[in-house]
Amino acid sequence: MAEDPRTPRELYDHNVSAWARHEPSSVSDFTARPAVLELCQPYAGLRVLDLGCGEGYCARILRQNGASEVFGIDVSSGMIEAARREEQRAPLGIRYETGDATRLSDVADASFDLVLAMFLFNYLTTSALLACMTEVVRVLRPGGRFVFAVPHPALPWLRPATPPFYFAVPSHDYFETRNQRFAGKIWKRDGTPLEVQLVHKTVEDYFSALGMAGFRTLPRLCELRVTPEILRIDPVFFAPLVGTPLHMALAIER
Repeated sequence: MAEDPRTPRELYDHNVSAWARHEPSSVSDFTARPAVLELCQPYAGLRVLDLGCGEGYCARILRQNGASEVFGIDVSSGMIEAARREEQRAPLGIRYETGDATRLSDVADASFDLVLAMFLFNYLTTSALLACMTEVVRVLRPGGRFVFAVPHPALPWLRPATPPFYFAVPSHDYFETRNQRFAGKIWKRDGTPLEVQLVHKTVEDYFSALGMAGFRTLPRLCELRVTPEILRIDPVFFAPLVGTPLHMALAIER
């Protein structure tokens, strides 16, 4: 399987309308986002930076549930335009900007209480991952928290290229494909596939980057999957994923 030549900006600028939603729709809206947002708690009254915010789905949830300020950044101008349209339609006071999560030059030091990166790092190489985490350390206040989620690094080798979620990696071993970008798809419950990507990194890569960036405590690690509660929502849709580690979420304090 060849590497995916598209950049994340190209991928998302061309698929904006497919991602817009006001309620859970794709696999990860059930299996990842609720659990990751729970890791962010308590966020009432906090200043939050949402890196890779997309069209604002998580930013809106954070603001609606008490965050005092939410600032969303995404590399896709199309996604930011969609987020701003929704902000105009139903104002929450969220600010959105197009930007590079590895260079937060317009963000002041120690200016946020919580930084969220929901499925951002699967689009970055190991060097870009470190650059981004270094910026996160800089913009977090002492005692602030960093929460992020990625596809589980083992997932591509545990699932065939079939619905409702996969990444089409070659049959090489787990370590040989580091920093290569592969295409994948994740399905909505209505049967619509969404295009996604994976720049493969190992579990070790994520932990090493946290330490090199300046974090000095151990993160809390959660391996996210289809739970019995999720399976009851739609047994047919979620059944192919039962027993598979789908996502990895980490929370760590500055």
